[in-house]
Amino acid sequence: MTDATLNQQSTARPVPFRGGGFRPSAPRWIGALVFIVLIAFLEWGTRAGWISNLTMPRPSDVFATLVELAESGMLWTHLAPSLGRLVVGAAIGATLGIAVGVMIGLFSVARAGLVPLVAALFPIPKIALLPLFVIWFGIGETSKYALIAFGTFTPTVVATYGAVDNVDRALIRMGQSFSLSWSTIVLRIVLPGAMPGILSGLRVSLAIAIILLVAAEMLGAEYGIGAYILQAGSLYDLERLFAGVTILSLLGVLVSSGIGMVERRLLRWRA
Repeated sequence: MTDATLNQQSTARPVPFRGGGFRPSAPRWIGALVFIVLIAFLEWGTRAGWISNLTMPRPSDVFATLVELAESGMLWTHLAPSLGRLVVGAAIGATLGIAVGVMIGLFSVARAGLVPLVAALFPIPKIALLPLFVIWFGIGETSKYALIAFGTFTPTVVATYGAVDNVDRALIRMGQSFSLSWSTIVLRIVLPGAMPGILSGLRVSLAIAIILLVAAEMLGAEYGIGAYILQAGSLYDLERLFAGVTILSLLGVLVSSGIGMVERRLLRWRA
């Protein structure tokens, strides 16, 4: 080995890993800081008087209302029925939506028959169908489950078959070239490749489910977050009204965080 080669080896520097690009990540404290700054701004504005208490209550008063709700037990009285309706309705809608979306993505006959039907159902405002569901299923829990399930179903279908369509065809052809069975290709290539799109679609679908939950509870529900907000609004009790809205916001954050945990667990292979 020559002296020139030895000098090159001694002066060589390691090349940094560059394969982690396009993986946006941010410190977790930034999200909390945004909420803190916004709440502090509203508190200062309402106390200073340039934000009217007739349009925006003080965040401290809303927090006191939430504490009072928790201490009296009414928080769980309203929250438990809402969670039950959300879980049942969203689970039915998301499960059926993923199943139908995968069928559309994999089978030509299902695509030809179901895509026009889904395209016709998707633009319909689901809240407008609430009176129809009440006529069909009654004013009890079944109509609420049906509305939430239907509202979750259509966006999940669209997101799922779009995700299946976007799976890299080169990977599928590679699996075929290795003589993998159809079921193995679906389970090992198509579904893992479609999972990011499916989970992204579930974020939207579950947000729609929360919106429809409130709408369903405003019609014929004695307990629930939607019923609580309706009662507060009819009494023009802004503290209670914003307390209900805050509960819904926290519920949305928890749902989004849950989807994020599932993504980190199921999509480790993307790292």
